[in-house]
Amino acid sequence: MRKYRLPLLLGLLLAGIITVWLLPSILRAVPTRYAMRLPEPLQALALPADPTPILPTVAAPEAAAGLLDPAEPARPTAAPPASPTPEPVAGQLATGEPPEEAQPTPTAEPTAAPTATPWPVPPAARMTGFTHIYQEWNNCGPATLAMTLTYFGLVFSQRDTAAALRPNAEDRNVTPQEMAGFVNSQTELRAMARTNGNRSLLQRLLANNIAVIIEVGIDPPGEYRWLGWYGHYLLPVAYDDAQSQFWVYDSWLGTSEVPQTNADPNGRVMTYDDLDVYWPQFNRNYIVLYRPEQEALVAALLGEELDDAVMWQNSLAQAQIDAARNPNSPFYWFNLGTTHNALGQYDKAAIAFDQARAVGLPWRMLWYQFGPYEAYYQVGRYDDVILLAETTLQDRPYFEESYYYLGLAQAAQGNQQAARDNLEKASAFNPNFEPAGRALAELTAPEG
Repeated sequence: MRKYRLPLLLGLLLAGIITVWLLPSILRAVPTRYAMRLPEPLQALALPADPTPILPTVAAPEAAAGLLDPAEPARPTAAPPASPTPEPVAGQLATGEPPEEAQPTPTAEPTAAPTATPWPVPPAARMTGFTHIYQEWNNCGPATLAMTLTYFGLVFSQRDTAAALRPNAEDRNVTPQEMAGFVNSQTELRAMARTNGNRSLLQRLLANNIAVIIEVGIDPPGEYRWLGWYGHYLLPVAYDDAQSQFWVYDSWLGTSEVPQTNADPNGRVMTYDDLDVYWPQFNRNYIVLYRPEQEALVAALLGEELDDAVMWQNSLAQAQIDAARNPNSPFYWFNLGTTHNALGQYDKAAIAFDQARAVGLPWRMLWYQFGPYEAYYQVGRYDDVILLAETTLQDRPYFEESYYYLGLAQAAQGNQQAARDNLEKASAFNPNFEPAGRALAELTAPEG
């Protein structure tokens, strides 16, 4: 037996070396939602390392300051070109008073009389009847939507909504448009996704018992701070001017100031100041949900902002004001780029996005909003599209929009096979993402 001991020990040593060498690769193949449950030493091997805190930067464009001059108002095109996952629209700050001779133009002419008087807005209001739902891994959009639907007596689990909104469990993002589309196609309710809302609008909606979801940026609190900046959905349920705060139901952190507990069913506090900081990081996106008989009321509450052309025009003014007041915020420049995209002014959009990158965008930014891809693609800056898409997909190949624009840029450069591969990845990752299928059909047939 002694003569076999040395070869055996050498064999075990070799096996151990191979195992240690291969272990990181094996663990990296474990989906993140499972890797998070591993013991901490294994998590360090399994989870992809965070990239630099910001996306690749560019030199600040000299033309950026010219975008803030409102001397030449933008003229929206008759039908703003649609992005594959359309960027949301925006509006100017409301006063809380009814607009003079407002002429709402909803997509369908309301036939029902308003069920409540929209104005004046009381100093405090609360909606009740929501059931809080904690999200599963990376599921704040589907969970928040399911939570909101409980107000209407509709029972959808977050897995029901996720099955339609993010059929791939690794998908990191659900857009407001996708969430509104689910409501309109899967229920008898109505929903619309809009942008550049404001505090007064939220108060008007809550005071008139109109459910609303907002999309915000967050810097996770306490023990979660190491995660860094994320996008998140919140369900506002109340406000109080005397305390200068809203209360929100949070699918991740709960309804209490103590994360992950629901000791206080009133909701987590979101101060007016915090709303002003974190809501603009997503261009003040919001989703309104209502019953069909409330359509006239919602039209009155939103006023002229129901007209897309008006909203885009007002969005430009608001984005210019924001960026001029705080030129060191990349989010305000990003919002300006989003608006110029919607106006079909891709050259100006590209400048605004360049300035946002020069200031420094969070590395997760293109998980949620895709305006730089669209602007750079439209002006022929295909290398920039490829750089940002490959950066976003590195170690986290979970974004159909990034695969889509990567494929478009490669096709424009004549790399048909790479384009086809990435468009197929976009379509396979999310079969509901129709732009990828259309782009694939438009590619030249493969040789051979």
